[in-house]
Amino acid sequence: MSTKEHKHAAPKRLEISILSVSSTRTLANDESGRWIKKRAEKEGHKVVSHAVVTDDSLDIAEKIDGVVSEFNPHALLITGGTGISPKDVTIEAVRPLFDKELTAFAPVFALLSFEKVDSAAIMSRATAGIIGRTAVFCMPGSLSACKLACNELIFPEIGHIVKHVYYG
Repeated sequence: MSTKEHKHAAPKRLEISILSVSSTRTLANDESGRWIKKRAEKEGHKVVSHAVVTDDSLDIAEKIDGVVSEFNPHALLITGGTGISPKDVTIEAVRPLFDKELTAFAPVFALLSFEKVDSAAIMSRATAGIIGRTAVFCMPGSLSACKLACNELIFPEIGHIVKHVYYG
C-alpha cells in the first residue's frame, strides 16, 4: 500500500491530549497549548485533556503516565521544556518513556525551523515517539514553533502514525 493509500485509510478523528511544560504558565495564559487545542479541534479531533505541568522531570513523567493511563489518547502533544537551559527537562523526562522513538521528527523539525530562525534552530531538542499506543510529540513552547510543528508535521501525519500504531 502506498503512503497516499495509507493516509487515505487513516483515522480522521483522533483523541488528543495537550500538555504544556512551564513554571510560569497556567491554563489561562497557555497561548501555545490553547492554539494547539483550537487547531486540533479545527482538524476534527477531540481534545480529551489539556494540562500544565512544572519544569520538573518527575512531575512531567508522572503527568504523562497519568494522561496516558486515564485518557488513553491517540496522541499527546507536549509543548515547552525542549531547549538547552538547565530548567528544560522535558526530553530527559519523556525519552525514557518511549517504547519507540520517531527519530526523523527532530531533524525534519530542525530543518523547517532553520528556514524560519536560521542557526538558532540547533538549540531545539524537539522529539517524538510512541508510549504504549500513544504518539507523543515534544515541541518548543513558543507559539511559532508549535504552529510550525503542528501545521507542517504533526497534523498532516498523525492519522497515518496512529494507523500504524493501532493496525500495523
